[in-house]
Amino acid sequence: MTYETIKLEDLAPGVAAVTFNRPDVANALSTQMGHELLEAWTTLGARADLRCVILRGEGKHFQAGADLRERNGMTDEAWAAQHKVFEDFGQAQLACPVPVIAAVQGAAMGGGCEMTLLCDFAYAAEGARFGLPEAGLGIMPGLGGTQLLTRAVGPRRALEIMTSAAPISAEKALDYGIVNGVVAPEVLMDTVLAVAVQIASRAPLSVRGLKRVVNGGLDLNLKAAMELELATYYQLFVTADRREGVASFNEKRTPMFKGE
Repeated sequence: MTYETIKLEDLAPGVAAVTFNRPDVANALSTQMGHELLEAWTTLGARADLRCVILRGEGKHFQAGADLRERNGMTDEAWAAQHKVFEDFGQAQLACPVPVIAAVQGAAMGGGCEMTLLCDFAYAAEGARFGLPEAGLGIMPGLGGTQLLTRAVGPRRALEIMTSAAPISAEKALDYGIVNGVVAPEVLMDTVLAVAVQIASRAPLSVRGLKRVVNGGLDLNLKAAMELELATYYQLFVTADRREGVASFNEKRTPMFKGE
């Protein structure tokens, strides 16, 4: 598919990148971008060769949130229809079976902040800003932000961030647990790509299993979560990749994992 508001490309074997591509408007989220993101995440979710995805923005900013110029004067019905598209791509991103890493520069506001939270983890460039300003617009986060932010930082900080609608710095986002690291802008993509390539080198069934168990266990009690862990463990140790991993260790060579 040819995209107009995003780019979808492979950066390394098994590593894909989804790039917001409206840099003239700080990559603001339009209805068309919503449709294209849904198509992109659906495509990625079906790729057996996929190992990791990087989410990034073209230009100075990651993503400045919904395009308020497009929303100006929208009827309630049109707003609801647009938001349904946004909900669908958010669920498709969340369902991606491999790790998704955000590479955030500039502004990650509103929906841009929520899409960062929808990722499995994130790195930010120095000077990046995060925020959920919806309370200043008469709405509230609707792409999972209330729940994902609370899981990341706890309810007290989450309520402070969302009710004040004030932006926070990259350094504060690191301190709060929203991002995993803060680096100089010029090395952001190199840093994130190096992590993605390292993930891509690991046993793909193990990586997918780890994401499934970590996320799936969040809403279970400890006993049920450990049972989920063991069920996945027993699926993995009978695979060809497990045999290859042990053999390569003993033969002192790089493993050749096939996802089998």
